[in-house]
Amino acid sequence: MERLDMCSPSSCCSAPQGPAPYSYDDPDQDFPWVEELIDSATGKIRRVKTRLEFQDTLGAIKARLGINRDNYKVSPGLYAVGQPDAQSPVLVTANYKLTFDALRKELPDQNLWILVLDTKGINVWCAAGKGTFGTQELVQRINQVQLAKIIAHRTLILPQLGAPGVSAHAIKQRTGFSVVYGPVRAADISRFLRNNLKATGEMRTVHFTLKDRLTVIPVEFKLSLKLFPLFFALLLIFNLVQPGEVHAAEVLVQTLYNFIPYMIALALGTLGIAVLLPYIPLRSFALKGLLLGLPWAALVVKYHGTFYFPGSPLIAAANVLFLTAITSFLALNFTGSTTYTSLSGVQKETIISVPVIILAALVGLGLALSYKISLFMA
Repeated sequence: MERLDMCSPSSCCSAPQGPAPYSYDDPDQDFPWVEELIDSATGKIRRVKTRLEFQDTLGAIKARLGINRDNYKVSPGLYAVGQPDAQSPVLVTANYKLTFDALRKELPDQNLWILVLDTKGINVWCAAGKGTFGTQELVQRINQVQLAKIIAHRTLILPQLGAPGVSAHAIKQRTGFSVVYGPVRAADISRFLRNNLKATGEMRTVHFTLKDRLTVIPVEFKLSLKLFPLFFALLLIFNLVQPGEVHAAEVLVQTLYNFIPYMIALALGTLGIAVLLPYIPLRSFALKGLLLGLPWAALVVKYHGTFYFPGSPLIAAANVLFLTAITSFLALNFTGSTTYTSLSGVQKETIISVPVIILAALVGLGLALSYKISLFMA
């Protein structure tokens, strides 16, 4: 969750060979968010702007839509903001560009350093869970940029959401640098710096508002859509296989109507779960999705004629199983985009829920095939 980063592994002690590239894909590209090179005790360091420009906004929109998302990152290394010196603070963040931008835009009129870790293009919170925003990477990056030669103090400010991945004691022992955890939100970082690195209770509180939840919907929706052409094709084949004369145009129309409930189930499992998440009872995301899908499945069964479904108990049961499996699975998938569940909690629920969801879908398939077979045997 990029907006919730403070910005929202092998040891390597060799010095960096000149300024690091800003893109793994095109190291020679002239990025508009870089102002100039400045001198430091170890060589040239790039100074970044604190104002987001059109390319940044466009890139953020594309990333939110899942377009080139995996490559939306900056190179790890040390960056400057303003005119930092040996006494200036050092903020540590991830190399996901949305996270990097969320931090730098909150730093106008500041003079400080930003140490960017190689989190493989993942935001701080997720990277801490995966281990890429971790102790080993931080130690490596401190040594690689020769941070001890650039600054006189020995304090690093890390995002609070990165705490699960970093051992402050190990960092102190291996590098001599102390770790201070900053606020949850980038918007509070300037106030945190003015307050002598002291965070208020509000700065420590993790919020997951409706706006936060809706922000992650486009990429979730897009990923889910990839499966639906295959599902539509299977449904079309299922409708084409029937006794007697087959009229392709009629079957296509029937399939389109059949498909409407499943597209609505997709919307419920993505947009619906995001909007209603705090209000749906039960802790399990899979069960939340089940509760969200059951009323819709009941309506589809009741008004089966509207969607061109035959009035068969087998098809009714199959639709209930299919529709609730979709909403349950999508809701379960959504847990990885929230602050409601820890990494271990996500893994535990996934291990339990996914086999049940698959079983429900297979039983639904069996019921649908049983109905089809009954037509040929009649």
